[in-house]
Amino acid sequence: MSTPSSRLIHLRRPPVLSVTEGPFVPRGMSMEEVDRRWDALCARNPTYFDGRIWHVLGVSRNGHGGATIHVQECGYRFYAIQNEEVDVGVRVLGVKGFTWREERVLLGLRAAFVSCYPEQWEFAPGGAAEVGVDPAKTIVEELHEETGLAPAAEPVAIAVLYDPTARTWEIVFRISANDGELHSAQREYTAFEWRKSDDLPDDLTPIARNMVQVL
Repeated sequence: MSTPSSRLIHLRRPPVLSVTEGPFVPRGMSMEEVDRRWDALCARNPTYFDGRIWHVLGVSRNGHGGATIHVQECGYRFYAIQNEEVDVGVRVLGVKGFTWREERVLLGLRAAFVSCYPEQWEFAPGGAAEVGVDPAKTIVEELHEETGLAPAAEPVAIAVLYDPTARTWEIVFRISANDGELHSAQREYTAFEWRKSDDLPDDLTPIARNMVQVL
């Protein structure tokens, strides 16, 4: 089973989620300290919500071009309180997409207020995998919420990789977008651009640069 590092697994079929009964509760910090840090976060940003996320225990290849992602349910607050100085070991399962239209891929410029990679370009969309929801369905929901677009066909999972900065494992999907108009129901992106794969912005996020390997 792999450990968090610069890991990338190319996929020829969808990954499988292997669920360990939960919930997962980190042991490296008292609940009093967790609550104190969480309350401080919520005071700065009232939109925080302590929902359910998948904590990734590990990732393993399962043969024939697939991967098994071992997950356990966890509260979002345990992930949110982590920063450069604090690490309680929570690694979230996320989804990211290469959204294509007419041989161009969609990029979004992250807003200044986001906690990770502010004011840098990334491939859109992206988000956290939802507990109890097929990751392919989640990436479609993120596509609609973040860009206003819909897929012209079912998204295809093409890779799993680790983001050491955000402390997330990401399932990467290839998406063919419809011809709808771009608009965002969220504030996470301040701009969008369609770019050819050989003409990407210089200020890509580190994880987006890693994703280029499977672009």
